[in-house]
Amino acid sequence: MEREEAMLIAKSQQGDVEAFGELVAIYEKQVYSVAYRFMGNPEDASDLAQEAFVRAFRAIKSFRGEASFKTWLYHIIANVCRDELRKRKRQPVVSLDAPIVTEDGFIAREQDDWSLAPERVYESIELQETLQKLLNQLTPEYRQVLVLREIQGFTYEEIAQILECSLGTVKSRINRARKALRDLLAANQELFQRASRLVE
Repeated sequence: MEREEAMLIAKSQQGDVEAFGELVAIYEKQVYSVAYRFMGNPEDASDLAQEAFVRAFRAIKSFRGEASFKTWLYHIIANVCRDELRKRKRQPVVSLDAPIVTEDGFIAREQDDWSLAPERVYESIELQETLQKLLNQLTPEYRQVLVLREIQGFTYEEIAQILECSLGTVKSRINRARKALRDLLAANQELFQRASRLVE
């Protein structure tokens, strides 16, 4: 795979769109997963993953192989998500899924009917939503390191490369992020109990 990937990278650096498309096919699920964990929303994750691949294609000529292609690509998606989170701090986002506020109260927006889905699929989705709610309560810096370490499985060194910070900074952020997550779990006993019931 490494040799094939190196060939695809070399072709992409020469402007071969099809070769880059193959790289996208290899990494699209992983990049989407990172974006989803950062943003907590499938539509945003899809848009930001696409933006990351656009940026990667534009910048692929500068890829020198000092880090793995995967690490380089994760650096891009982390930056895209970070940029979006900064932008949102400046301008609030309105959710299309949130209830509509009227003079008479709230009107729920129509949701997909999951009543026909198997119980295990529902439980898995509920657990993922519970985890995402907790992640969304963390600061972006803490969310980044936890997603990269605990969900994507990167080493401390790879995370330092992706986030362009020192190894010590990564280790301390991960420790603080884990503590913050434990504190959130303790403060949100209902979420914790629901999550623990799902994994029994």
